[in-house]
Amino acid sequence: MVLAGLGVGGLAFGLSVLGLDYLPWPVIAALIGGGAAASAAYVAHARRTPDPLLDLSLLSVPTFRASIVGGFLFRLGVGALPFLLPLLLQIGFNLTPFQSGLITFCSALGALAMKTAVTTILKLFGFRTVLSVNALVSSAFLAACAAFTPGTPFTVMMAILLVGGFFRSLEFTSVNSIAYADIEPQRVGRATALASVAQQLALSTGVALGALAVDVTLRLRGETTITAHDFAPAFLIVAAISALSAPIFWRLPDNAGAELADRAPAPTEPSDQRVG
Repeated sequence: MVLAGLGVGGLAFGLSVLGLDYLPWPVIAALIGGGAAASAAYVAHARRTPDPLLDLSLLSVPTFRASIVGGFLFRLGVGALPFLLPLLLQIGFNLTPFQSGLITFCSALGALAMKTAVTTILKLFGFRTVLSVNALVSSAFLAACAAFTPGTPFTVMMAILLVGGFFRSLEFTSVNSIAYADIEPQRVGRATALASVAQQLALSTGVALGALAVDVTLRLRGETTITAHDFAPAFLIVAAISALSAPIFWRLPDNAGAELADRAPAPTEPSDQRVG
């Protein structure tokens, strides 16, 4: 518990403030370095104990591993959106917090609309196709934010965020569901704990990545004041990282999560059939 707490806490907090100039660099380095060292020590401990707090042996399950690894990459990119978008609207476009909130709220509306369609979509196309294709579609809508300018009509921005929110929520729901497709009931609790840790680390890393991308762009321009132009590369970078999850999901079996999606399982091979 001590090693896992120090590891996850150090990495999550250290990555969250990385590039934000909230803490001195030595403190941030100590947090990330200490968290990494504690995490490494925990991995060594978990391999020796029969009942670890975070059961890493669950990663041997293909569907769970794809959910953790692919979901980490997807959340890493998408996790930067709630950080970058309000800053772009308020600092880059000089909008009020109220105006910024009205625009960004469209993502939540898109997510709500998705809840009524997710079952039908998964039943029609299956988890592998939905996760792979939708990761690319969601990343494209994330990258579209790089094209926002002070002259972009509010309706255009709201439409992109609305539709993008739909596809991002579809990906989140599918990733969270496929994680438990092949987990035995007695191990669901352990799987939930490990998945929750991975999610928090991904979101923290996404914020750090977005902040670093903006900071590096600003420094390369030799400026000290952030403008709207400094956000476009950040959106493109995090979108590209989210898209990297697609090949991971595509490696899943075609019938992965068939029972969860209420689809027919793959036909049994002749060699596997019993002879009466």
